[in-house]
Amino acid sequence: MGYTFVSKPARAGVSVLVFSVAFFFAVSPLAAQPTAQPMQAGSGIPAPEGLEGPDIDTIRAREEFRIGIQAYNRFAFNEAILSFERALAFRPGQPLILDWLGRAYFQSGIENAAFAAWQAAAETYGVSSGQGILIGSRLQTLRNRRILLPIADDDVRYVESGRFPGTNDNVILYRQPTSLLPLIDGSSWVVASGSNEIIRIDPNGIIRERRRGPFLIGFDRPYDIVRGLDGNLFLSEFRGNRVSVLSPDGNWLFHIGSRGQGAGQFVGPQNMAVDDEGFLYVVDFGNRRVSKFDPAGDFILSFGPGTPGFGGFVSPTGITARGGRIFVADSIHRQIFIFDTNGTYLGILISNGLSSPESLRLLSDGRILAVDLNRILLVDPDTAIVRELGVLRNPAAVRITGAALDHNGNVLAADFNSSEVAVMTRIDDMAAGLFVQVRRIVSDNFPTVLAEVEVTDRLRRPIVGLDGRNFLLSEGGIEVANQSLFSASHTFQDTAVSVLFERSAAAAPFADDFVAALRDTESAAGRIVSAVSAGELPARENLSQSAGAPASLAQRFAAAARGNPAAYSPRWRFDVALRLAATDLLPAEHKRAVVFVSTGSLGEFAFEQYTLSELAAYLSNNNIVFHAVIVGGGAPGRDILYLTERTGGTAMALFRSEGIAPVIRSLAETPSGIYTLSFRSRQPTDFGRAYLPLEVEVYLMERSGRDSTGYFAPLE
Repeated sequence: MGYTFVSKPARAGVSVLVFSVAFFFAVSPLAAQPTAQPMQAGSGIPAPEGLEGPDIDTIRAREEFRIGIQAYNRFAFNEAILSFERALAFRPGQPLILDWLGRAYFQSGIENAAFAAWQAAAETYGVSSGQGILIGSRLQTLRNRRILLPIADDDVRYVESGRFPGTNDNVILYRQPTSLLPLIDGSSWVVASGSNEIIRIDPNGIIRERRRGPFLIGFDRPYDIVRGLDGNLFLSEFRGNRVSVLSPDGNWLFHIGSRGQGAGQFVGPQNMAVDDEGFLYVVDFGNRRVSKFDPAGDFILSFGPGTPGFGGFVSPTGITARGGRIFVADSIHRQIFIFDTNGTYLGILISNGLSSPESLRLLSDGRILAVDLNRILLVDPDTAIVRELGVLRNPAAVRITGAALDHNGNVLAADFNSSEVAVMTRIDDMAAGLFVQVRRIVSDNFPTVLAEVEVTDRLRRPIVGLDGRNFLLSEGGIEVANQSLFSASHTFQDTAVSVLFERSAAAAPFADDFVAALRDTESAAGRIVSAVSAGELPARENLSQSAGAPASLAQRFAAAARGNPAAYSPRWRFDVALRLAATDLLPAEHKRAVVFVSTGSLGEFAFEQYTLSELAAYLSNNNIVFHAVIVGGGAPGRDILYLTERTGGTAMALFRSEGIAPVIRSLAETPSGIYTLSFRSRQPTDFGRAYLPLEVEVYLMERSGRDSTGYFAPLE
């Protein structure tokens, strides 16, 4: 992706900026203390350790090292590998070169070679040295599989890592939070019932927005907030006896319901849920029932009074929906009941062990995050197994009314009594901190430099929602000048796709389906970067309006999808073609995917040059999602399913009822922990020959992480 330097105006629309979390920009425990470095011969410039000296082998090693880093930063990983290996031939065992060789191997998907190079570098540095510890931490983390979506770990305990207080000195920020709705940018809507508003709080605890409802009327004791399938929000108002419908950004649209006991009326509506078809379920606390509405807000039915086998609700509280079943908690019964979508009683999910259950929230893996007084529970609706994730203080001082898993893997708990939101983090994440990688450095406009930094947790889940205050950049222990956050990819809706077509003999009859797949992908994707034919000699198809190409875009796309009839071959090559399609995406937007249009079988020559695991690693390590679109009524093979699973993609039939467009569009919602920071270097460059060190430290509440790397300015 090419970067353009522009002056960026101050962001508008931030209603309240309050620092409610203290940041301590201390040196990370992993940080090595600056040491005196050897000078490059004749320059007075620090030379890379182990690459100092005037002898011819050292000079050649330094030059190959410089070429390798520049190749790496323009995504030419294979070229970088060759340069680093040539540098090692001149200076065998040099740890800095081994470190960079490991980086290039890793980005190229050759993980075994990367780990071997890093292990050798750590041993040469000394495993207990600053650099040795840093590389060892990298090895430990990168052996974990990359995970895109947050999950609640049932074998790890969550502990309180911070709080978003409702007051700042004597200033009231918000009062009596009851519910939360995490957003993909790492922030969360918080329902503040006591102050009659919803507020959006970012991961640093800063209030970014407030919504108080329609003019003059306002919200009246809002209680719970959920999202509909169309993106609109539903907000229950306990004292207002209604449900407000809000736009995705929180602006009021209209009301559902009124006070009363009739159909579609409420007395104290509280918790809500939306099922797989978009129907809304509202716990009508005062009427001791649940009311169901269609997505437009029209009343359908209600249930909850006593029926054969079910004595009726006494104090209904939390509710959630999954797979045609509705789960409702009752704080007096201390149980969780099961109903179908028509309100028919099906039985009890949890019959004992609860004290005062309230909120129920469905997680992405199908389990339920439940609140029980001061406890956060993980409930498996298939097995009825309940596990305690964490506890807040003592039950006499705390009342958790709502909890949710945010997009950074934290559990956020609304503490009604304390007027605070508690942040709970995996205990091992607290110990291990953040994982930071400098992915790329752009120094073309030196001394202004761009550093592309990826921040994840130790399970390689993206950390989203950070801003400039979370980063500290330095060069050789000296803080850089004019540091600012240039961009954060989680805020982007831009997407990039490369489309890969199977050119086997079996695929030839489905050329029309290939055209339909490319057309549907183009309509849903931000842009099509390339179309690649996986023939015996994989090649890019021409999508541009060049000489001899069809005039209209539709005709060019049709020609690219059909390909050259001569390209269809039983010896078609999937591996090389996939690498080609993925490589085209490296300079593109960070929300990117390869869409593979196939009959479902990869053929006998699929992995002649690259193994399946290497292909999966190449995609995953470069944040590329793999989607497979199956034509001809076939089924995806196990190798295709492996690639989709490893990268967070989907295997789907072209002509499924909902089409492929929703999956392609969902790429814009893919979480990304990549941030680009701009700074002005203070370092002399020796006409572009000096290796300039860069350290990046990242802080978020009680967690931190760092990476140490370097770059070269352009030759003068």
